[in-house]
Amino acid sequence: MSTSTFACRPHCGACCTAPSITSPIPGMPNGKPAGVRCVQLGEDERCRIFGKPERPAFCGGLQPSAEMCGGDREQAIRWLGELERMTAPG
Repeated sequence: MSTSTFACRPHCGACCTAPSITSPIPGMPNGKPAGVRCVQLGEDERCRIFGKPERPAFCGGLQPSAEMCGGDREQAIRWLGELERMTAPG
C-alpha cells in the first residue's frame, strides 16, 4: 500500500466533497455529510480557509497521497467514499 505524498491535483476537490466532516466549518456549523461539497471549496476547487485556524483539524490531517488521490478526481471520490463507508459508525 503506497503512502507517498504529493501536491494536490489542480481542480479536484474530492477530499472536500467525499468525506463527512463532523466538526463545525465556517458556513456549515454542523459539519457536512459525505458526498456534499464543502461551502469553503471555491470555484477553483481550492479551500478558501486553507491554513487558517477555523479550518477543521480533519481537513489538515487529510494529506494527498497516490493511494487516496488515484489517477483522477473520480478515482479519488471512489476511494474516499469507500473509506467513508468502512469507517462509518455501526
